[in-house]
Order: sequence, then structure tokens, then C-alpha cells
Amino acid sequence: MASGRSQTSLREDLTCAICFELFREPVMLGCMHHFCRRCIEAYWRSVRGPASCPQCRQEFPNRSFQTNYLVAGVVEKVRAGSTPASIRHLERQLKERLESQCSLREAYVCMTRADKDQMEKIRKAGVDLQGRVRSDFQALHHFLRVEEDAMMEELKQETEQMLKGLEEHLEALQVSIRELEQDIHTLRHTASGTHQSVLVELPELTSGSPLQELNINLDTFTSKRIAPLQYTVWRKMFHHLNPGPAPLMFDEDTAHPSLQLSRNKTQVIESDTMISYACDAKRFLQCVNVLATEGFQSGSHYWEVDVRNSPKWDLGVSLESVNRRARVRLCPENGYWTLRLRNGNQLSAGTQPWTPLGAGTQPWTPLGAGAQPWTPLGAGAAPGRIGVFLHCEERRVSFYNAESMALLYSFSSGPRGRAFPFFSTCLSERGHRAHAMRILHFPFPPEMP
Repeated sequence: MASGRSQTSLREDLTCAICFELFREPVMLGCMHHFCRRCIEAYWRSVRGPASCPQCRQEFPNRSFQTNYLVAGVVEKVRAGSTPASIRHLERQLKERLESQCSLREAYVCMTRADKDQMEKIRKAGVDLQGRVRSDFQALHHFLRVEEDAMMEELKQETEQMLKGLEEHLEALQVSIRELEQDIHTLRHTASGTHQSVLVELPELTSGSPLQELNINLDTFTSKRIAPLQYTVWRKMFHHLNPGPAPLMFDEDTAHPSLQLSRNKTQVIESDTMISYACDAKRFLQCVNVLATEGFQSGSHYWEVDVRNSPKWDLGVSLESVNRRARVRLCPENGYWTLRLRNGNQLSAGTQPWTPLGAGTQPWTPLGAGAQPWTPLGAGAAPGRIGVFLHCEERRVSFYNAESMALLYSFSSGPRGRAFPFFSTCLSERGHRAHAMRILHFPFPPEMP
């Protein structure tokens, strides 16, 4: 609109005040007003007397003017832009610019709507998470209050029992002291009679058998409550965690023939020799993989795996229905939700393609993308313990650095149906020693083979 107004103003400035058309051979009078050469000459011929300006009426001693080539050039440009073709071109440009601005405005409106929807989702998610966090802490607070009340009551009873024993012992001592004082008095009186050569018998004493010293070990009493109190409560707390660390075991029937399990089925390592095996559809034959004995299809579950010093591994969950005789890429499309390590420090999520989680990884991706990497590893860093969290109803599979509980990666579209904890030691490099992978049990580690 501003461009249109400026064009109109320019055209008016370049219009002759006599013929009301764009200047033709514009000339400038001494008063600085412009007219067409023919128009001003015709005007002066039609008037009697001295020459004057048709606009300001200023008189001139002679009929002279000056040709203005600059104004003439501008007029020609304006006249060229006023042709039908140029007007159509201008209209087309205006239409395209208008459509572009309207499209941009619509895009901004859509982004505004999306941002507002996202804000609402974040607020709702924040409220839900606050409720969940509050509920979890309330459960822990309740457990600690119950433990504290029970321990305080037990401590009170033990204290009262020892004090009662001491009070009874003090009362017995006081009675014995009074009896002994009476016996002493009797014996002294009898002894004074013997000095007078009066034959008397030994008097009968009232005091009973001697009392034993009451032995109370105060160190045992205090050490019982002080030394490992928090550790003792921590051990009890593991039975109340929801979810608590699952005490998983490797399923020998699913292990690749080159994998060797410990006696308690909590440790696995690649072996140089392959064991004999029955041809079973449950067993992995192409990759050194193994599943846990227990699968899950409801509830939430958490377990930890010790991968310390191992330069390569794959961990996560897999559907029960995966093809165990074929070599496939570990990704959700093939029924696997995994995390992997290569070369000792290259951590990646099992997406298609792989999502690197090393230095430089973006710390967050939009919720709609289906997965959220978080807290990327620094250069040269590799977690020694990996925590895996599976929430069946929310279809979420998350991986944590169990040493700091920092979230490494989370799949928001996890498995549907029964899923099993999945493990792979990966083939060790030629000439390199194989490293064991161990499922951790709490509060104590499992017995080593």
C-alpha cells in the first residue's frame, strides 16, 4: 500500500498543471515550476501583457525557460511503467508477494497453535510427573517413618528393659545393704559379749546369698543402633522399591553356542569353543545373543548390567517373536530396542540409522520424533553399569548410566506384547581377550563363579 501511494504522489508531481498529463519536454520557469514546453508556450501566446507562471502568477521580464532533462528522464521511466504490460507485471508481483505473505502468516499461525499445544502438553506432563514424583517420595517417606517408629519403639523398650533391670538390681542392693548393716550390728554386739567372758553362740544372720554384679554392655547397646543404621535401612528398602532391581538370570536355552554362563546364570562370556546344543527355535544361532529367563508384558521393570572394561556390547529388550536364526539389524522395526557400545567409547542408540550419543549429540529432540537422547557422553567416557527401564503400559524403554542415574536414551514407542531383556557380548576382536557381562543383583552382588 505504501508503494502504491508513493507511485501516485510521484505521478502527480510529474503532471503538467496545464494539460493534466505527464510532462512532455518538461521545462522549468524561474519560479521552479514545471510545464510541458508546448503548454507553456501556448499559454503565454493566449495571454496579454507580461509573461507569468500559471501556478504562482510570478511575472518574468522575458519569456524564457530552461529544459529539465532530469525530470524528463524520470517522466519517461514513469511513462514506461504505466504500459499495460508493466501494469500486468506489477500486478503479478503484487499478487505473488501477497500470497507469500499470507502463506508466511498462516505458517506462523500454525506454529503459534503448535507451540500453545506443546505448552499445554508440557504443563500437563509436568503436573503428571509432579504427582508421580510426589507419590514415589511419599511411599519412601512412609517406609522410613514406619521404620523409624518401629526402631524408636524397639529402642525405647530395650532402654526401659535395661533401666528396669538396673532399678530392680538397685532395690535388691539396698535391701542387702540394710540386711548386712543389721548383721554387722548383731555381730559387733555379740563380739562385745565375748570380751566379758560370756559364752554365747554365733548369732543367726539375716542377709541372704551374695548378689552378683549386673553386667550390661553399653557398647553393644549403642553399636547396635549407630554403626550401620543407614545401610541396614537401605537393605530393607530394596524390598519396597517399585520397581525394584529385577534379579534376572540368563536363559541358557536362548544363548548362542559360543556363550558360556556361570553357575548362577548371572554372568556370560564368549568362549573359544562352541558347546553342543539342541536345535531349538529359542536359541540364537547367527549372533552371540542371549535373553533373560523372565519376560514382561505388563507393569514397570528395572535391571542393571555390569559391562565394565568391555569395549563392545548390545543391551536392551527384544520381542519374544524375533527371528533368532537370522542376522538382523538391532532396531525397533525388527523387534529390538537397544543401546550399543563400540570401540570402548562410541555409544549409540539402536535406531534406523544409529543415533550417536557421543560428544556433540543434541541433548533433546521433539516428543514427536519418538525418542529422546539425553546427557551425551564426554570424549573417552563409557559407563561401567547400564540401567534398563521398561514400562510396558507406556511402551517406554529407557537406558541410564547406573553409576549416576543420568538418562542416556529413551524410546517412547516401545514393544507391544511380551518382551525379554536382551544381551549381546558381541564377537571379540581377534587376539583380544573376551570380557564378561554380568547381571547385577541387589543389595548384594551375586556369587561369582
